[in-house]
Amino acid sequence: MYDLIIIGGSAAGATAAIYAARRGLHFAVIAKDFGGEVALSGDVDNWPGIKHTTGIELAQSFTEHMKSYNPKLIEGFLTTKIEKRTDGTFAVTTDDSAVHEAKAVLVATGVHSRELGVPGEKEYRLKGVSYCTVCDGPVFQGKKTITIGGGNSALESALMLSDIATHVTVINKNAQFKGEKVLVDNLLKKTNVNIVYEAMTTEIIGDGKFATGVRYKTKDGVEHEIAMDGAFVHIGQTPNTQMLPADVKKDPAGYIKIELDGATSVPGLFAAGDVTHSAHKQIVIAAGQGAAACLSAVQYLNRLTS
Repeated sequence: MYDLIIIGGSAAGATAAIYAARRGLHFAVIAKDFGGEVALSGDVDNWPGIKHTTGIELAQSFTEHMKSYNPKLIEGFLTTKIEKRTDGTFAVTTDDSAVHEAKAVLVATGVHSRELGVPGEKEYRLKGVSYCTVCDGPVFQGKKTITIGGGNSALESALMLSDIATHVTVINKNAQFKGEKVLVDNLLKKTNVNIVYEAMTTEIIGDGKFATGVRYKTKDGVEHEIAMDGAFVHIGQTPNTQMLPADVKKDPAGYIKIELDGATSVPGLFAAGDVTHSAHKQIVIAAGQGAAACLSAVQYLNRLTS
């Protein structure tokens, strides 16, 4: 039985693993892959001590640092269930039906991209519809693209595409952007970007093989159609909490409620990073929460053995 199982391999999970290794815990890290949302970030200019890096580079450095301690990695599997047993220990089930036991669990499972929920979206997913501009943007060199959304991720998407595609249309359901001013200002300087405000995407259209356009409706009720080669959806995120016990408290949006030390409503179960109800979703905050939650798990384990 492990002292601690950490679920997730991005900023919070990797940091927790580093702290667990330094405290001499017998632990394992379960993750489908390592890097997570950090690897999907574009330029990163707000990581203390490094003036400029990229999400991919930062994610690689996190993973390399974590692996330098030779932790037990259970890679390539999703966690499907976390159960607290009557004796106070935890059973963690992965999608290969394996069950891993631990005295405490730290959930750092992050989030996944929210879908539009419109006709054609599922049909053309990965056939012109993407949720990761960093991953798929370069494929659309010299093409016409659309970014759907109005927050930081949408702004970063449009900025990246403006340097790759011949033209970028941004469809924003709001009257203004919700992202950082510096990103908005930089986007407004781009001559190959057109912004449509107060518009709702209603359909992804295609030729049966690939997406070819987007239909959207403006606030006056008029429906429009625009041709494109690729659409990038950045309309928010949903926390990955489907594996949690039913008695874990969450906020109305489904994010895990935690105390300042990372404790959840279930003793012995801790959470950190974007999956929690923290007000701001930032890499540096996720890493800090990972450290705090791991140290709190250590205190919890010490009380079990004292």
